[in-house]
Amino acid sequence: MGRIRIILAEDHVLVREGTRELLQREDDLEIVAEAGDGVEAVRLTAEHHPEVVVMDVAMPKLNGIEATRQIKAISPSTAVLALTAYDHDQYVFALLEAGAAGYLLKDVSTTDLVEAIRAVYAGESVLHPAIARKVINYFARRTDKAGEAPLDQLTEREMEVLKLAARGITNREIASELVISIRTVQVHLSNIFGKLGVGSRTEAVVYALRKGLLTLEDIS
Repeated sequence: MGRIRIILAEDHVLVREGTRELLQREDDLEIVAEAGDGVEAVRLTAEHHPEVVVMDVAMPKLNGIEATRQIKAISPSTAVLALTAYDHDQYVFALLEAGAAGYLLKDVSTTDLVEAIRAVYAGESVLHPAIARKVINYFARRTDKAGEAPLDQLTEREMEVLKLAARGITNREIASELVISIRTVQVHLSNIFGKLGVGSRTEAVVYALRKGLLTLEDIS
């Protein structure tokens, strides 16, 4: 397996250097570039097309929300992991609407950050449980059925996988629930991402909630 290529987007140099030093200790992680502002983060993503961008929210020139939106437009397969000091609802919702795959606070441990990077790379959702429920309720209330939602493009099995993924359970747990292999779950998720035009489980769930493909009853 190749290394996970990462861009760090953080305007505080000491924080960025410390994060880089910690992540570079992991054999499967590679820091390919560092950005000190949102504009630079977008430019470097267009240049390197990394698997993951670790993104701060408050940055000069272009904030993390708009930078995430632009990054997802130019590199849909890149997973954006928000790493911020802010846990306000408006930041969480805005970043996820922009296409972020996960949301972590800066008080997380190094182990949790490393595992989160691996998780979003694998298409998993990375949200604190308390945040996850707020997110589901928020987007379920803001259903927007404008435009053509590709509901008929998802197979019955893919809908089953999507509903289970929306509950926040792991690929292994989905495999056990449906009596299929973990590899088959990964294939289904990959197909779902492709059909919905998203790059992560979080994006898929947010999209499905907003388009009415999923309801609160489906994932409660």
